Amino acid sequence: MNAIFRVNDHNHSGMRVDKYIAEVARLFPRSQIKNREVHVRINNHPSKLSRHIFHGDLIEVEFQEPKTVTIKPEPVKLDIIFENGTVVVINKPQGMVVHPANGHYSGTLMQGLLFHCKDLSDLFGNEYPRPGIVHRLDKETSGILIAAKTPEALDLLADQFRKKIVRKIYLGILKGVPSPPVGKVKNRITRDPHNRKRFTISETKGKTAITHYRVIKNFYGAYSLVWLKPETGRTHQLRVHMLFLGTPILGDPLYSRKDNQFPEATLMLHSWKLSITLPGDDKPRTFRAPLPSRFKEILKCINSWSYSVDSPLRKRQG
Repeated sequence: MNAIFRVNDHNHSGMRVDKYIAEVARLFPRSQIKNREVHVRINNHPSKLSRHIFHGDLIEVEFQEPKTVTIKPEPVKLDIIFENGTVVVINKPQGMVVHPANGHYSGTLMQGLLFHCKDLSDLFGNEYPRPGIVHRLDKETSGILIAAKTPEALDLLADQFRKKIVRKIYLGILKGVPSPPVGKVKNRITRDPHNRKRFTISETKGKTAITHYRVIKNFYGAYSLVWLKPETGRTHQLRVHMLFLGTPILGDPLYSRKDNQFPEATLMLHSWKLSITLPGDDKPRTFRAPLPSRFKEILKCINSWSYSVDSPLRKRQG
């Protein structure tokens, strides 16, 4: 499908074209641009969606109708931390997939959300292939996740993620200790050409990824509990960045080898804290997901070891 607009109002000069499409032309929300495969021409020239428009510009928009997706609600148990009329904040357990995808068509968080919020499908309609889903966590990552109960709430929350004003803090247990103990990783991340399930660092390809980190506790150089703050949201970003530092996340099946002391450990990465402004609020709220039992068990075990000759920590270093 196609739509053509002329920018006739000087007040719209300097606006991004994707924002103009959503808020002025009102073709569809910005959150649906990727799903509709949108292509834009400005004054007969192909343009990026981030380009700024000016008075007199001719905008041509080519887009697809939303694909019809049928996803049935399921009585999936949700650990709800907070809920009001516009949002639901959930503590996602490890192993739960956020939305249906290849190989995971049942038991997802989104299907549980559809069951919990009975009118969610009607409110979002076919234009939203993933009703309510604002952001995602990897299947093996546990922790805080916010979902929207209305399209308006989804657009407001998603816009904060796009503008990188949402504060997300993760906790992780690493094999080894990053050096220096406080720092920032900034580089490019792209899909690994040798393994499509993995991502890797590249000097020329991919997108810029930035992670801030801080060591909370150093366990004799063998393990560490770390605070992680992603400034960007690339797939597997924290996992790739910790590997880049030479301290992969304990239990990571893609980016780390099985650990001798904790061979049964699963991915020790937890989305701990989220600060975001809710619809109707004028300042951010902060939500926290309690430390999961798998973290407590491993930390208790490490803390119980004394740094003696027979300590597993000493053997690991040796």
